[in-house]
Amino acid sequence: MNCEVCQLKELEVEHFEIREVLRCILHTIVFHRALGLVRPKDVDLELFDVTYVQCGDVELEKKIDEKIEHFISWVEKHPNKKSQICLSFYEVKNKQPYWFTNKIERLYWEQWYINLNVAQHLKAHSSKSHNSKVVVDPGEEERIARRAAVEASLREVLFQIIKFVNEKKDHVPPIPNGDGVVYFPHEITIPSSSDSAFGMDMIKRMLQTGHPTMLS
Repeated sequence: MNCEVCQLKELEVEHFEIREVLRCILHTIVFHRALGLVRPKDVDLELFDVTYVQCGDVELEKKIDEKIEHFISWVEKHPNKKSQICLSFYEVKNKQPYWFTNKIERLYWEQWYINLNVAQHLKAHSSKSHNSKVVVDPGEEERIARRAAVEASLREVLFQIIKFVNEKKDHVPPIPNGDGVVYFPHEITIPSSSDSAFGMDMIKRMLQTGHPTMLS
């Protein structure tokens, strides 16, 4: 089966930016792969002048947030390491049962790799001199420039996602039966706690939708 792979541009972010950046990227991908009746929900980022769209599914938001929290915990234990998150879409093929277990085969048809380089916290600059006179924060201009650069890179990633979904369509499997909004089965893979190298030995912590989500 043809599995299309999209390597998204690497983003250099600070720890406090991870949550918003990942929500933006993951929800954008899932939204563009959702089928049927979707109730779009516009979300404005607090840290950047960027707006993205969610599917308006509370349960999906919860699962993505849980996965992001797991990733943030990994980052805190592995500072100064590049990291990669993989969002995979697949079809489920049931095999004949083997003794006491059912063999389930996953046929992956699309994988998205989100690449992050989490920088150390910038050192806070004192806003006062020794004689207590207020001076201009020497790091403020640098922080503004860095924030603008991250915002521009995030926009590039969003355009990269849109370009990919518009150009790559032949590999998408037939639409599952069901009314309302339908999500293809998918999982989010994050680095494991025992990782010793970037992109190696990843544990698959599954974010599966199971049965299609219906809108009442």
